[in-house]
Amino acid sequence: MYFVYILYSSQTCRYYIGSCKDIRGRLAHHNRGLTPSTKGGAPNWEVRYLEDCQDRTEALKREREIKRKKSRKYIEWLIESSGGSVG
Repeated sequence: MYFVYILYSSQTCRYYIGSCKDIRGRLAHHNRGLTPSTKGGAPNWEVRYLEDCQDRTEALKREREIKRKKSRKYIEWLIESSGGSVG
């Protein structure tokens, strides 16, 4: 199983959208500052949204769909519709 996730950093007030197979490991990776695009928010990233996908192809497709929206309102709507903070 793969996941599409949205992280949030209260330090930078930014969201990050990604996909992975191991969400706990990936979150730890972000929080150690090992991902260049989220380094500035380390170690304050938290999972705000998590969506299950059957395989990597589906996860990448869904990640691209969310990123194409380029809308903070859409991201916040997804988070709210899922019941808020996860993890």
